[in-house]
Amino acid sequence: MVKPKVDPAAVRTLAVAGELRVVLGKLKRRLREELHMGDLTWPQVSVLGHLERGGPATVTTLAQAEGVRPQSMGATVAALEKAGLVSGASDPNDGRQTVISLTAVCRDLIKASRAAREDWLFRSIRENLKPTEQKQLATTIELLKRIADS
Repeated sequence: MVKPKVDPAAVRTLAVAGELRVVLGKLKRRLREELHMGDLTWPQVSVLGHLERGGPATVTTLAQAEGVRPQSMGATVAALEKAGLVSGASDPNDGRQTVISLTAVCRDLIKASRAAREDWLFRSIRENLKPTEQKQLATTIELLKRIADS
């Protein structure tokens, strides 16, 4: 019986992939704790993020992007509109449709939330990493960008 060859580099890479997944999940959860978006649900926060990144969109487009039914997205958008975070206007190309956009209040809230998360990261990096480790982290970020963009 012939034993299959074990590739030590592949085993090591698999272990790194598992550890990276766990650490990134933990970091994501920690950043969510710093979100400071009030009483919004995660689906609502996700819609706001989509609108911020992609610009104004219809309820149908948002529903497709979020993988939900248009009726469910309609309820989410209605709650965001009631909170003053989004507004709707007639689509200039198709008056039957409404285009949803972020309000100035929402943009300010997103900006403040992002600043709070970056402040937490800044303080955590400064307090927990030596200057040489901070340089290693900067190099690691470039490597993570390459992985994310692949």
